[in-house]
Amino acid sequence: MKKAVIALGGNAISSTGQEDIHEQFANTRKSLEGVVELIQEGYNLAISHGNGPQVGNALLRVERTSKDIPVLPLGVIVADTEGGMGYMIEQSLQNKLHLLGIKRDTVTIVTQVIVDPNDPSIINPTKFIGPFYKKKQAELLAQMFNWIIKEDSRRGYRRVVPSPIPKRIVNRRVIQQLVDDGVIVIAAGGGGIPVYTEMDGTLEGVDAVIDKDRASAVLAHDINARTLLFLTNVENVYINYNEPHQQKLEQITTREAKKYLDEGHFPPGNMGPKIEAAINFLEKGGQEVIIASLDKAKQAILGNAGTKIVND
Repeated sequence: MKKAVIALGGNAISSTGQEDIHEQFANTRKSLEGVVELIQEGYNLAISHGNGPQVGNALLRVERTSKDIPVLPLGVIVADTEGGMGYMIEQSLQNKLHLLGIKRDTVTIVTQVIVDPNDPSIINPTKFIGPFYKKKQAELLAQMFNWIIKEDSRRGYRRVVPSPIPKRIVNRRVIQQLVDDGVIVIAAGGGGIPVYTEMDGTLEGVDAVIDKDRASAVLAHDINARTLLFLTNVENVYINYNEPHQQKLEQITTREAKKYLDEGHFPPGNMGPKIEAAINFLEKGGQEVIIASLDKAKQAILGNAGTKIVND
């Protein structure tokens, strides 16, 4: 079985966060062209996606309507964006497959993801989300909503939240069953909803966000996918990126990936999480990780584009 998880970059649907819903649907349709080519090649797929701009907009709504409407916790906001963005991806994909005469079902699963309630990031949150504010405005919002605010790269002040490491997909068995049966499943959107397990086995939400790339690697492992494919806004991974002696990487091993990561070639806010997720997936039994641009999914799978990472 050719089974893969495709992780769509956060800019697949909204690159600036300012696009209206019609533009977001147009972006979604365009981003799925490579996905459709893989379906035509016979791949069974699960699709994850980012939600950064959408979460930021949702937080703005919380801020601006708090006097009239009860505030939503972050976990519920993530769930809302999973559902809304999943709907856009699901319908756009259904329409493309229908026009091509491909009879494959598509479904969105609002996905819970297990995290450790004692993850270090919960004590010291560092993940920036939402819009930038001036200092006084940020301090007022922090007081109103019990937010933690920090300065972000001297560009302004933003909310910071925990970003715990994902451990396991709660819905993993049903996702695997559906994917194995040929259903295209949209899951773990925005990294999924972070939850932890209580002593009695029940689940409880965490006011946090999960890195989409790391969650995609856990999803790929949990459904026994062979391939993890990151589709983003760059065609390859580079070392010495944006420097005169930058070097394009076409295929590297996990050992080389660790070396380059340790040397600082992959920044935490950019390529770093993808490389860390790739290493994690491969060391747990995955066969290959590919990082490529949105429009070159098929070429990347066939080895003619992108960067492939494999075990030593």
